[in-house]
Amino acid sequence: MGILSLIGVVAFVISFSLGMGAIPWLIMAEILPVSIKGLAGSVAVLTNWLTSFAITMSANLLLDWSPGGTFTMYAAVAAFTVAFVTLWVPETKGRTLEEIQSSFR
Repeated sequence: MGILSLIGVVAFVISFSLGMGAIPWLIMAEILPVSIKGLAGSVAVLTNWLTSFAITMSANLLLDWSPGGTFTMYAAVAAFTVAFVTLWVPETKGRTLEEIQSSFR
């Protein structure tokens, strides 16, 4: 179970760094129109911090249940967010805000 826990922690950290850890900050800066940037940015940051809070608060309870299973579950959720970002968040490199917004229509 020790090696499964280690693999789960590493996979979670990598997936979280590529997905939910960074995406709210990138979306705020590059995708949101100026008219809603403040409100939508606040919601994105709140969601990011609430997710981190939920992970922190559930960790001890889940570790009592299964150390390997806890980090494997966290890694699976984080991997899902990486897949979501890859499939649904548009590429912004070299595009104007208007071009990015038109890809949502």
